[in-house]
Amino acid sequence: MFGRKAISDKDLLKTVNQKLSRTGNSSARILATVSHGTITLTGTIHGEMQRIPLMKAASRVEGVRQVLDQMQVAVKAKN
Repeated sequence: MFGRKAISDKDLLKTVNQKLSRTGNSSARILATVSHGTITLTGTIHGEMQRIPLMKAASRVEGVRQVLDQMQVAVKAKN
């Protein structure tokens, strides 16, 4: 990290949340938390196809060291 300014967790969280909101997965209820550059995504998605864009969006933010996936797929109730 020579010559680079460290990005605070607060700034990372703000940028990650902006990127997540632009993925088009508005039906997903995702919470991002940050600790020392590690992003943890928790919450509910409505299908596996939502997972990949959310993970990519978070991992592409400058300063993110790792993205942990703790998202769960919502179970549809059977009639």
